[in-house]
Amino acid sequence: MNIGAGKKLPLWASVTLNMLVALVAVALIQGFLVKAYRIPSGSMEPTLQGSAGDGDRILVNRLAYAGSEARAGDIVVFTRPDSWQTESAVARSGGFAGFARSFGDVTGIGPSNEQFLVKRVVATGGQTISCCGEDGKLRIDGQPLDEPYIFEDLPFEAGSNDCKTSPGSLRCFPAFTVPEGELVVLGDHRSVSVDSAIACRSLTVVAGVCMRTIKSSAVVGQVAARFWPLDRAGGVG
Repeated sequence: MNIGAGKKLPLWASVTLNMLVALVAVALIQGFLVKAYRIPSGSMEPTLQGSAGDGDRILVNRLAYAGSEARAGDIVVFTRPDSWQTESAVARSGGFAGFARSFGDVTGIGPSNEQFLVKRVVATGGQTISCCGEDGKLRIDGQPLDEPYIFEDLPFEAGSNDCKTSPGSLRCFPAFTVPEGELVVLGDHRSVSVDSAIACRSLTVVAGVCMRTIKSSAVVGQVAARFWPLDRAGGVG
């Protein structure tokens, strides 16, 4: 008796099967290990370059905080909280666009119904953040924070435009203790970033709580590397 291999699949079936296997593999990788994102705005410049039509492409490590929480200094991607909606919500249209977003929700490939932001963690649960001392720096638990990555911060001039003058510097905000399980996140391009301190950057805010936070559970993962454009490829810190 001649025992041979199983019946060979037709070419179209073989190609389709290979495509499905590849698609499932990519979905599993993006859904559980590493996912690619595009930076859409300039709020993290110069660390990450972005624009409405083009921007850096980054890889996000989805396992970075397995069993732990993000740390101060980490650059993270997180799901935009409903209270942070400053742009029109993603349209829940039907047809192919709606299917593509639903597919993205499940697989992590392409667009999705959720919106994501990328910012730097500056304070974690239990820490007290305030701004500013006479040096114009953020304070974490009373200690000045060294932030060499900041680009185009809000104006601050001791004695003429600081936290004691009237009007005061828009950089200033009162002390705020971060609740456990939550994070304060800010953009490196501090003067244009819509982030945890956006409500504090207003002349109408003179007292009270203006800081807003995100849940640690909203973090998708840590930005691990930039892979495009090639001349900017490498680690991100």
